[in-house]
Amino acid sequence: MLEQQLVNGLMLGGIYVLVAVAFTLTIGILNFLNFSIPGVFMLSGVFTWALLKMGLPWPLAILGALAVGAVASLVVERCTYSWMRSSDHYVPLVSSMGFLILFENLVLVQWGSDLQRVVLPFADLNIRFASLVVSIPQLVSLVLAIGLVFCLRMLLQKTQMGRGLRAIAESPSTAEILGVVVARLVPMVFVIGGLFAALGGMLFALNYQQVHPFMGEEVALKGISAMVIGGMGNVWGSVLGGLLIGVVEVLSIHFFNADFVDFSVYGLLLVILFFKPTGLLGASGIVREKF
Repeated sequence: MLEQQLVNGLMLGGIYVLVAVAFTLTIGILNFLNFSIPGVFMLSGVFTWALLKMGLPWPLAILGALAVGAVASLVVERCTYSWMRSSDHYVPLVSSMGFLILFENLVLVQWGSDLQRVVLPFADLNIRFASLVVSIPQLVSLVLAIGLVFCLRMLLQKTQMGRGLRAIAESPSTAEILGVVVARLVPMVFVIGGLFAALGGMLFALNYQQVHPFMGEEVALKGISAMVIGGMGNVWGSVLGGLLIGVVEVLSIHFFNADFVDFSVYGLLLVILFFKPTGLLGASGIVREKF
């Protein structure tokens, strides 16, 4: 049924939204494409599975997985952006990609390459609206994604920390002259972005009940596409792009087959860029138009 597929697409899009926002934060504020985000997504999902398998209560397993994502993001910030930002512009970029490979191989060594099934700590929960079936964990994912983006928007617009971050996005050197402690705020960008990615990985593990060392790569490509479709640096654009990609992916499987998904998603990306290179909610201006 088409209505059910639309619902499934929106639920999947919530995961893409979280990843897209993680990318948007670093590229919008720091002009830095953080390639370690797929690794953080994967680490959180795998640690959700591992901690549940160890017998931890699910709230502790979730908190543990999110903490792993935050710590991993902070390590990436210390060893790439902060340490190497005076180097050529491509050095931190390549270093963040190195962390993606490192994270994947650490999990590969520890748990192997097999697909691991996540055993849910609670029974399947579904809500029925007439003929529509909505999974409560998936609904929570979508609501969390949109709610957290709203909170992030308020943080960036209404708080002193947000004003500092927007000043850094304009010009880090000018921000320092104005009294912004750049060295303190930049790690926060990585940690917040890492938490978005980690939340996406944890919710993916709980919703789709499977994890493996390379689970972040394909999701990250969809997340980057969502960011570009919505408009680079625009957090609400990331929401729109993520939901749109989720719907297109599910409808492609429904009307055609799984082999048609990449053609549909990346074909949509190319069409949108052809007619509106700045993305659906993008503007021709720079940072002040982003957040």
